[in-house]
Amino acid sequence: MQTSFFIAAAALYAICAFLPSRQHLAISIGTALGWTLHGLALWGDVVAPDSLRLGFAVMLSAALWISVGFYWLDNRNRALDSLRVLVLPVAACAVLLPIAFPGSAITLEGKTVLFPWHVAVAMLAYSTLTIAAFHAVLMALQESHLHALRGMINERKGGWFSIAIARLPALLTMEKILFRMIGLGFTLLTLTVVSGLVFSEQLFGKALTWDHKTIFTLLSWLLFGVLLAGRHWRGWRGKTALTFTLTGFVTLLLAYVGSRFVLEVVLHRGLA
Repeated sequence: MQTSFFIAAAALYAICAFLPSRQHLAISIGTALGWTLHGLALWGDVVAPDSLRLGFAVMLSAALWISVGFYWLDNRNRALDSLRVLVLPVAACAVLLPIAFPGSAITLEGKTVLFPWHVAVAMLAYSTLTIAAFHAVLMALQESHLHALRGMINERKGGWFSIAIARLPALLTMEKILFRMIGLGFTLLTLTVVSGLVFSEQLFGKALTWDHKTIFTLLSWLLFGVLLAGRHWRGWRGKTALTFTLTGFVTLLLAYVGSRFVLEVVLHRGLA
């Protein structure tokens, strides 16, 4: 059942990505339906009796599920239709990843009721900051496009991607959206870090270990914290904000998704 839902969601995302913008109602309904099927498939794939199934593919798929939901709502409020044609094709690919890489099950036996909540908040943190990183890349491309005189004069010759970039909102608007995402992601990541540090014994059944996952997560948390502090006290923006955002995201990616990819795909091992 989950496989059928994943495939159906991918098909709807792909169709809605390339429908003409005048088909706004069809796009809105199709995207909402695809997002619903995607969420149901993820729930059925991750949640099992007395266990959770996790892995790098599920994390990336969940991140794009959050992304689609965010941009669907944002598109309704701000008419950011150009973001649709950029986000949905990526989501159409990411939604299929759990089929190829199902991950491994984590038993809930012996775990406290805090454990599923810790996992849920962590996934939301990773997903929100993934959106922020994707948004930062769009801003970098947009800024590059603004400096390309040929693209500014005759954007229609650059293909659909160039047209979508050219039609993005003003950089200041994009920047405000970016920092809202980072603020929410940092709050969720703080809850993840605090719960992991304080309740390690109850959550994982063992004392805190300073492995690569813990170190990279704390380093990412520090980078995003410095960025928000610099934004508040020094007015950081532009390339500085983009550099901190992408560096923090890559660090967070290495903390979980990268290590899971190596274990599951390269070394063919289950979750630790």
